Amino acid sequence: MNSPEPEDFPPLELATPDGLIAIGGDLSAERLIKAYQNGIFPWYSPGDPILWWTPDPRCVLFPENFKVSRSLTKSIQNKGFEFHLDRTFPAVISQCASLRENEGTWITDEMKQSYCHLQSLGFAHSVETWQDGKLVGGLYGIALGGVFFGESMFSLVTDASKAALAFLVNQLSHWGFSVIDCQVTSAHLLSLGAEEISRSDFMKNLESALKLPGRPGCWTDKEVVISRGD
Repeated sequence: MNSPEPEDFPPLELATPDGLIAIGGDLSAERLIKAYQNGIFPWYSPGDPILWWTPDPRCVLFPENFKVSRSLTKSIQNKGFEFHLDRTFPAVISQCASLRENEGTWITDEMKQSYCHLQSLGFAHSVETWQDGKLVGGLYGIALGGVFFGESMFSLVTDASKAALAFLVNQLSHWGFSVIDCQVTSAHLLSLGAEEISRSDFMKNLESALKLPGRPGCWTDKEVVISRGD
């Protein structure tokens, strides 16, 4: 299994049963964008070489299937949440990393630097939940064409990360995005309407989504459909 060149990842059918497709390389913007365009993402432990994955099945969320529970609706309405885009990307990715330190986070310093660079280029984005002027939850990911590749989320207040996801789904629907890549399946994601599809079906969806106009460039609050949980 060779270290991938930015323009040349191995064919997906060469992945191991658990989805490992390549080892090594770096986290340059060129390599990361090429990886996401090919349904591949990095995920590895600190001190290990970079591991590149393309799991089968794949967990995805189609915006129209997102489930908003009554309790989440009440939280959005009653907790005074405000939502912002790309206001403080470094803080969001740092919070995602710090909340997972005891679990062995994959969000290394190298990851933080690379994704912050992608954010400056208009490819990576943070979706943020604020309360009383403080950042209390959010998520970050990559947007290419009409697909959003979710990377991680955090919450310092109950439902703050779910509220950020609900806000993101609303934004992406408004912008014509067709799919959110959740990468690895969890019960939490399935409860929100995510589902597992085969790698081949994911790649078909990805191919179509990458042709959509999406929302290129850095996102600003001027583009927000609804900024408060009213």
